[in-house]
Amino acid sequence: MQHCWCMKPTWSRKAKQGESWPKRETFGREIVTIYRRKTPLGNFAYMVENYSGVKRRFDSYKIESEAIEAANKLARQLSQKNTIGASMTRDQCIEYAGAIQSLQPLGITLAAAVAAIVECVKLTNDLSGLAAAARFYKAKHRQITPKRVSDAIAEMLAVKQSRGASVRYLADLRLRLKVFAQKFPCNVGSIATPDVQAWLDSLKLSTQSYANYRRVVHVFFEFAKARGYCLGNPAAEVDRPKIRNGEIEIFTPDETSRLLAKASNDFRPVLALGMFAGLRSAEIERLEWKDVDFKAGHIVIGAATAKTASRRIVPIAENLAAWLKPFANSTGKVWQGGWLYKAQQDTADAAGVTWKKNGARHSFASYMFAGCADAGRVAGYCGNSPAVIHRHYKQLCSPAAAQKFFAVKPAVAAAELSASVAIVTNP
Repeated sequence: MQHCWCMKPTWSRKAKQGESWPKRETFGREIVTIYRRKTPLGNFAYMVENYSGVKRRFDSYKIESEAIEAANKLARQLSQKNTIGASMTRDQCIEYAGAIQSLQPLGITLAAAVAAIVECVKLTNDLSGLAAAARFYKAKHRQITPKRVSDAIAEMLAVKQSRGASVRYLADLRLRLKVFAQKFPCNVGSIATPDVQAWLDSLKLSTQSYANYRRVVHVFFEFAKARGYCLGNPAAEVDRPKIRNGEIEIFTPDETSRLLAKASNDFRPVLALGMFAGLRSAEIERLEWKDVDFKAGHIVIGAATAKTASRRIVPIAENLAAWLKPFANSTGKVWQGGWLYKAQQDTADAAGVTWKKNGARHSFASYMFAGCADAGRVAGYCGNSPAVIHRHYKQLCSPAAAQKFFAVKPAVAAAELSASVAIVTNP
């Protein structure tokens, strides 16, 4: 068995007659020296000088023949390395020098790097996947900042608000994430996909509500991941339900008249903009009176206001102009009345009409398409595509009904000085 002596040996100067120490084994241009020394027990030990590594070492042998055999083998190995080096082509030399240069800043020898690569390839049987494996390892061992769920939610809401998120959007986030925080009073990074899935399943929601909660939680984890509170987004792998769009419902001209008649003064322009300009509720909540150009006869839906972040211009129909006329000198936000959903329900109850989800916008698109038969034009007003107009609003009403719908106008009695109006529907 080979032994490595850590201390410099004391070489024996005495040798048997005819023997000369140290001895040398030669192969090609390589010479390996063998020393003999006397041990404390009075025996001889044989030391083979080994320069195969970065530093010199001495390999110890008890038997002289073993030491000579080892020295001879070492000389052959060293000579073989020199032979390989001497036979290298210019390109191979350049490649070798480049490898050494690349490894130098890392403090890694070429031999160590090659040994590591060989070991990895043996494990994966794929050289091309080493970088991907290293990135995966780095991601899994990345340090995260501990953050309580409730604290991260508060931080996200503050950021969203500072960036101009709508009141409705913030209220939706706050409502759903409050339920989430109550279930998970822990650090964000400790929550896994099965935890989120089990929580959503336990809520026993409708398909649409399930999708809404999943969407909000997904947004939250994306925020947390970007700030180093968790490694990934556990909500990304949660079951995604398939939402089937329900039947499109629209208001009749008579229902429209009754709704506008019973609407409060602050809600009436909101309702008219939805009915006769097709604006989304969220867009109306962000709309300002300066965006309503009475002189030019159009409404500018800026990129910051539109849901699709794309600017569009909607013409002010004749009957819409009549409904908006009392507000021509208004400034600030069009809607300042708080929770829009409540205003919708209160108006519908007062008018004796069942409120239809997105009914005002659906009514505009349906009646406008029936009246002009131009899907591209209607899509431009609504801020979507002609395909959507054909798919959802084709043949929902007749051209005659469209004419009645856009003829719904207010009539202000001469004796009345308030903004309250009576409704007249022209045939």
